[in-house]
Amino acid sequence: MILEDIREAVKNGQYKIAESLISQALSSHIPADKILEESMIPAMQATGENYKMNEIDIPKILASARCMRIGMDLLLPHLKTDHGFYIGTAILGTVEGDLHDIGKNLVAVMFRCAGFKVVDLGVNVTEKQFLKAVEQNPDASIVCISSLLTTTHKNIRHTVKALRQSDTDHRLKIMVGGGAVTSEFASQIGADAYTETAMDAARKARTFFI
Repeated sequence: MILEDIREAVKNGQYKIAESLISQALSSHIPADKILEESMIPAMQATGENYKMNEIDIPKILASARCMRIGMDLLLPHLKTDHGFYIGTAILGTVEGDLHDIGKNLVAVMFRCAGFKVVDLGVNVTEKQFLKAVEQNPDASIVCISSLLTTTHKNIRHTVKALRQSDTDHRLKIMVGGGAVTSEFASQIGADAYTETAMDAARKARTFFI
């Protein structure tokens, strides 16, 4: 069945095959949400679990993530117009002073799998850029700040404080993660959540809407 083939292609990081199969499925009038829920999300969940168990490496999961991005580009027009797909909007960025993006990219993929619209600001994101993104995306309810470098603690702290001060209607949930962050530090700076993995971040984010 084509849905099973899509699932295997995404799990194996075969982006050209996945792209072709997803296009075929759409042409065959298989609903976009069915493709997502029965093929792509299970594939990425399996990949994420394998990564968590150290059964696959970073290049493997990034290959699957590339399949997911390509697939979402094909599916989103149908999901947005036909099914009201998004459950919320999340702004993501690696904080100023850090150029690492693998963890952030994995979080972006998992958030999309979980049903979020993702605004990815990239790396070395300043406090002002986070604030501007919140202003430009009034539907955003989650801000995720990532870092691998402990030297960025000051920037993370200032960014969280600035977001809190600007959030006069208390609509934002602030999540932090990455190698530079601990649950203790997250509590100290007033973040709403800290998670160790991308999959856990997406799961936690969904709880804010339940």
